[in-house]
Amino acid sequence: MSAAVDAALDRAAFNADGLLPAVIQQEGTGEVLMLGWMDREAMRRTLTEGRVTFWSRSRQEYWRKGDTSGHAQYVRQAALDCDADTLLVTVEQVGVACHTGTRTCFVGDPLEVVQGFPPAD
Repeated sequence: MSAAVDAALDRAAFNADGLLPAVIQQEGTGEVLMLGWMDREAMRRTLTEGRVTFWSRSRQEYWRKGDTSGHAQYVRQAALDCDADTLLVTVEQVGVACHTGTRTCFVGDPLEVVQGFPPAD
């Protein structure tokens, strides 16, 4: 394993369950596709194998997007946020990202919000 990957894994602030949220974003458009969870090994695999790997909290096993569906995520870039407690992975998405068959997991359930506006100068 490279020193850079080791350093990133050491810097990552995994939660009490040993997990880190990973936001998956489409390269080029910035579209947010999904959120998954990674432990240290899933993050290592993602950074070194070129495919996104997650830890399934319900099945208690690793899963790689696309292995059964064919809808794969190919890693283009990755970055930890300023607190190192969230990983952003930029990918080339092949097929859909959501298990429901939609392009992104963030469609179909818009919430009502009060829109905020910045103060006028």
